[in-house]
Amino acid sequence: MSKNVFSKRSLGWVGVAAGGAAVALAPHGASAHFTLDEPASWRSQDSFGNPQKLGPCGDDGTAAPTGEVTAFQTGQTITITIRETIFHPGHYRVALALNDRSELPPEPTVTPATSPPSPCGTVPIMDPPVFPVLADGVLVHTSPLSGPQTFDVTLPAGMTCTHCTLQIIEFMSQHPLNNPGGCFYHHCADISIQDVVVSPDAGMSIDDAGTTSDAGATGTDGGSTIGRDSGATGNDAGSTTPPPQACACSVPGEQRAANGAGLGLVALGLVGAWRRRTKR
Repeated sequence: MSKNVFSKRSLGWVGVAAGGAAVALAPHGASAHFTLDEPASWRSQDSFGNPQKLGPCGDDGTAAPTGEVTAFQTGQTITITIRETIFHPGHYRVALALNDRSELPPEPTVTPATSPPSPCGTVPIMDPPVFPVLADGVLVHTSPLSGPQTFDVTLPAGMTCTHCTLQIIEFMSQHPLNNPGGCFYHHCADISIQDVVVSPDAGMSIDDAGTTSDAGATGTDGGSTIGRDSGATGNDAGSTTPPPQACACSVPGEQRAANGAGLGLVALGLVGAWRRRTKR
C-alpha cells in the first residue's frame, strides 16, 4: 500500500519536473537572438535581447524606452557591440535614418533553401553598401559567436541630425517563419550626428577677427597677423613686424658731424688749459 503511494508520488514529481524543464526551454529557444550593447538601445532589453522580433526596431512588447541619445560626429567611425544569445547561421546589417524611421530600407528579399529545406535560406549582401545602408554582411557566421562582438562603421560625411535612428538587423538562415520576425530580428539606437568642431592645431591659431595665421604665428587683438617661420607673436596694435636689427654701418654725414664734435671738445680742452696756466 505504502509502496504504491510512494511510486505514484515519485512519478508525479518526475512529471512536474519534466514539465517545468519543457516550459523553461521552449520560450527561450524561440524568442530573442541578440542584444545591442553599444550604442545604447532605444528600448530596455532583457538578457536575451527582447524585444526585437518586429521591424524596424523591435516594436513588439511593452519594454520602456531608455531615452538615451548617443552623440557622434559627422564622418566618425563608430564601434557597434552586439551579443548573440541564441545561435542561428547568418549575418548583420547596419542602416541609418536621418529624419524618420520610415527612411530605413526594407529587409532584403529572402531566397528559400532547398537543402536542407528552409524558408530562410539566403539573402543578397549589398557590397559595397549604398546609403541608407552603412554596412552589410557583417559577422557572417555558421557557428555560434562567443561573447561580445564588435565591428566598426563609418557615418556619412556631411550628414547631421539631432535625433536619428541607427538600425542593426540580424538575418537568420534556417529560421522558422511561424515565429514573429521571420528571418530577421531588429535593434535600433537613437543617435545624434553633429558637425565636426575643428580645434586649432599646435602650429596655428585663430585671432579675434577670424584671420588664421600660418607657420606657428599667434593671432593678435587687432585681427591681423603676419605669419613667419620663426613663430613670431603679434602685438596689441594688431600687426607683427620683424624686430629691428642692430646695424654696424654708419652714414657719412653723421660720421662727419661726430668727428667735428670731437675736435671741438679737444679745442675747448686746450683753451681751458691755457687759461689755467696764464693765471699762474
